[in-house]
Amino acid sequence: MENSTCFHCGQDMAKAQAISFRDKVFCCNGCKTVFEIFSDNGLHSYYELGLSPGARPLEDQNKYDFLANEEIVSRLLQFNEGGIQIVNLNIPHIHCSSCVWILENLRKLHKGITASQVNFNEKTVRITFNSSAASLKEIVELLCAIGYEPYISLEHFDAKKKQHDRTLTYKLGVAFFCFGNIMLLSFPEYFEMKEYWLDQYRGFFRALIFALSLPSFLYSASGYYVAAWKSIKAKMLNIEIPIALGIIVMFVRSVFDMALDYGPGFFDSMTGLVFFMLLGKMFQAKTYNFLSFERDFKSYFPIAVTRILRETEQSIPIYKVEPGDRLLIRNRELIPADGILMSEMAAIDYSFVTGESLPVHKKSGDKVFAGGRVDGSAIEIEAVQSVSQSYLTQLWSNAVFEKRKQRTRPSLTDVVSQYFTPALLLLAFCGFGYWIFFDADKAFNVFTAVLIVACPCALALTAPFTLGNVLRLMGKAKLYLKSAPVIEQLSKIDTIIFDKTGTITCNAQSRISYEGSPLSDEQKNWIKNIVRGSNHPLSRMLYNHLAATGTIAITEFMETTGLGVEAKIAGHTIRIGSARFVGREFAEAALQTAVYVSIDGNVSGKFIFQSQYREGLAELLHRLHPRYEIKILSGDNEGEKHLLEKLLPFGTELVFNQTPEQKLEFIKRLQSQGRCVMMVGDGLNDAGALAQSDVGIAISENVNVFSPACDGILDATQFQALQRFLALSKKAMLTIKLSFALSLLYNAIGLSFALSGNLLPLVAAIIMPLSTITIISFVTLMSNHYARKFKITAQMPKHDKYHGLPQTANVILVHNQAI
Repeated sequence: MENSTCFHCGQDMAKAQAISFRDKVFCCNGCKTVFEIFSDNGLHSYYELGLSPGARPLEDQNKYDFLANEEIVSRLLQFNEGGIQIVNLNIPHIHCSSCVWILENLRKLHKGITASQVNFNEKTVRITFNSSAASLKEIVELLCAIGYEPYISLEHFDAKKKQHDRTLTYKLGVAFFCFGNIMLLSFPEYFEMKEYWLDQYRGFFRALIFALSLPSFLYSASGYYVAAWKSIKAKMLNIEIPIALGIIVMFVRSVFDMALDYGPGFFDSMTGLVFFMLLGKMFQAKTYNFLSFERDFKSYFPIAVTRILRETEQSIPIYKVEPGDRLLIRNRELIPADGILMSEMAAIDYSFVTGESLPVHKKSGDKVFAGGRVDGSAIEIEAVQSVSQSYLTQLWSNAVFEKRKQRTRPSLTDVVSQYFTPALLLLAFCGFGYWIFFDADKAFNVFTAVLIVACPCALALTAPFTLGNVLRLMGKAKLYLKSAPVIEQLSKIDTIIFDKTGTITCNAQSRISYEGSPLSDEQKNWIKNIVRGSNHPLSRMLYNHLAATGTIAITEFMETTGLGVEAKIAGHTIRIGSARFVGREFAEAALQTAVYVSIDGNVSGKFIFQSQYREGLAELLHRLHPRYEIKILSGDNEGEKHLLEKLLPFGTELVFNQTPEQKLEFIKRLQSQGRCVMMVGDGLNDAGALAQSDVGIAISENVNVFSPACDGILDATQFQALQRFLALSKKAMLTIKLSFALSLLYNAIGLSFALSGNLLPLVAAIIMPLSTITIISFVTLMSNHYARKFKITAQMPKHDKYHGLPQTANVILVHNQAI
């Protein structure tokens, strides 16, 4: 067979192990079965829309037994009435048009499903089904069988229906309606046209303009009045005070002019100002709201757990676990509560909590902690705490998660406004005080012209439009930031802390070397065939590392949890596992991860596993080193310290064996020394440090499934671009400063005319929106220029293109920028 990849999932495979079916080759029976299901149900177009678009189906048939519990199902359903049920499931594997097409045709695979609708943006599918013909458990198992396993966690079980605040959208819509219509009605006034019908109905049109201005003045601009009042009560001067004052002055002056027939007033400028400022807010608010930046431990915990009661197994909601309950935890399942191990032995992977990459071996009677993942065969534990009292829950109860991170460093706009606001008010009153002795009418004109021409709309819009545009550009390049102010914090960073496991290393890859007596190709093939039957992570990595020359029958196979495997193959007895298991007499270094091999009682050697560091790591850190202080903070041991010292810039501080609490305290100490700290991590064990740091960035292999509490999520494929993102944040702040300078220069020129009484309020009102448009254009062009300079461009893989969807697909694009 010439094919080297699976027709269904695209996974590389050894030719000798390929399964041939209908002139196609597959890596496993699961992929072959999915292909057969699709073909037999007329869904072969699935493979025409994408190259190898599928995923390997789930092999654990008991994983979703808890969905037989009606109490759990009722909490997951969005609608349940008259035999019709609706559920919204998160499907992380959705990535291309083939995925959308097959998921919207689920009704062809199960007669109980009446409709299914995909939200590509949020990677969810909304399924409507008849409860008499299908159950939620059957639907989930169907999805698993075709390679689209849903992501269901305790977070979904406890989640309340999300309420979307559309206030800003409504205010923006009202402001736009008022602004557009007032501009249309005011147009003839600009040219002072003498026309009978205009002169005859001028009073009516002005009254209509006044009526249209009221919703914008009273409703759309209300947020600025509230913010200004709060600022005054707090005895602070922020940018909202002159904005609110400018809006009120324009409205009052316009009413005055219109009532005394002095002119049409400045309602067009006032509504335009409100519209553009709200547009700036929307520019930020609509950026990548499809990601969750505030997940806690519930995002990772299962909904239910298996309880053993009187030798019978039953699925119960996780919050019903009580001390003394006997729980069954299967392979790769998370331990939900602290307990005592009742099984003989167990290997527990605590990398999820501590960052330590090596499994911890436990024996009967040892205490196990919530958050550990069972590695190997199923175990039984006796709970000693409820979920709410467990170690992991208490870790998450740290005060850093309970309070919102307060911004200790004021924004650039706040700093400028502290001086701009009193200076503007002083100039306005001084001009009024001077001219009141000569001409009361001119004094009032000077006062209003100063406030109008110097209204800080350009200052107020500069930061939102610059940061909002940079936020969008970074998102396209797969750095998804929580909000625009994070960019300003990024520009101030002087210390960067990296976690080790899963952050600068790749979880799924390791470098494997062999030490000992040389192994023949035949012996390597024996080892590969033996470890094929083991589910241990090291066995899986070793299996992928060794080249296969053929499949050999194994006559005996026995796996001892936490120790290794023993098998008979080709007439030889082979042991693979720990040094003690294979009979190694002398102790080895505890910091080295190794798997030993003995053939017929003779120890041949060992396979040594070293972490695979992310591509371009050394280059990235050496680029960062001149500008930033770099530190490595890890929960892992010091086994690779010497390797890291060679890889990292000279003087980089390496700190190992750190608990989550120690990581958090480490960052607190740096902040107390005046450091502005960015933490780059990946796991729940980093959540406290990510929350405590000035900027917390989570590295994720799948941005839709994983994100601890953080300020930003960086797609792992863009890890090398971190330095370019930081450089762009600095240029964004430079753009804002240049824009401020232009705005202040414009204000200085305008104020000189206004104070001398040579600038009519009408001219000031016309100039103001022109300056606003100029500032917006300038910051947009500059931020785009710097993004191109640093090569911050969209890095979307080919599967993310959703064009070419068949007409039957009904894709919802909640927010186009997310794609």
